[in-house]
Amino acid sequence: MIKSIFAERNGSAGARTIAQISTHRGHALSRYRASRLMKDCHLRSCQQPKHNYKRAKKEHVAIPNHLNREFNVTKPSEVWCGDVTYILTGKRWTYLAIVMDLFSRKPVGWPLSLSPNSQLTVDSLKMAFESRGKPKGVMFYSDQGSHYTSRQFRQYLWASK
Repeated sequence: MIKSIFAERNGSAGARTIAQISTHRGHALSRYRASRLMKDCHLRSCQQPKHNYKRAKKEHVAIPNHLNREFNVTKPSEVWCGDVTYILTGKRWTYLAIVMDLFSRKPVGWPLSLSPNSQLTVDSLKMAFESRGKPKGVMFYSDQGSHYTSRQFRQYLWASK
């Protein structure tokens, strides 16, 4: 029964989950006994690895918030916003940087990278400017994370205005 529950859960069920499912099906089982039986059957839960955040080694640059949460935009390419997220692809993390036009609420830049560095956010901004015909006077809004306050990103943003 332990092996069948483990297989049903695609190898991700741990001793607690197996004990709960088994008990729910009418076979009382503690998590400690489930753990011992799993070891006897050479079963080991495989959970997704946790993401390790990297700490910035440089001082954070505070940039004034001119948008002040006024997200109602009247024309395209007036205000863009950006963020970086991570996605587990296979056995490693891939990073996605999105630039979204707040008028249309659609992405205009979206590169992927295996490294969460400033080049990724610069590439997302380059893609956005290229896809929108290099507009001038665009306001850019972000969470002011290290990707967006880096010298490399700020220089590219200011050179593009």
